[in-house]
Amino acid sequence: MATNIFINLPVRDLPASIKFFTHLGYSFNQHYTDDGATCMIVAENIFVMLLTEPRFKTFTPKAIADARTSTEVLVCLQVDSRDAVTALVNKAVEGGGSTYKAPQDHGFMYGHGFQDLDGHLWEIIYMESAPPTS
Repeated sequence: MATNIFINLPVRDLPASIKFFTHLGYSFNQHYTDDGATCMIVAENIFVMLLTEPRFKTFTPKAIADARTSTEVLVCLQVDSRDAVTALVNKAVEGGGSTYKAPQDHGFMYGHGFQDLDGHLWEIIYMESAPPTS
C-alpha cells in the first residue's frame, strides 16, 4: 500500500520560499497553492506544504518555534549519488540558504545539509544499496 507523506512547514515569506525551492529544482502542485500555502512536490509520494505562519497556526494550538534558533523537524532526503548531495547543497547556498555543518562521510553513507530561508534543516544523503555488515 502506497502512503503519501506531507510535511508541513511554516514560512515567513511564501513567494521567497517558492523561489528558493524552485531554484533547487522542485515543482509545485498549483491545485494546492494559494496566498497562504503551496504544495511542493519532492517525489511521487512525498510533499512539503509550505504554509505562511498565519495559515500554519490554524493547524496547531502550539506556538510556532523559530527554526533559526530551535529545531522542530529535520527533513532528510535520499538522492542518487554523492555528487547529487553536493550539487543540491550548493544550489541551496546559491539560492540564499546556508550550511550548518560539514559534510559527513561514513563510507557507505555520505551526507550534507542546508538550512532553508526560514532555518529549517534539510539533510541530503546518499546511501549505497546495502549497509555494511559486521
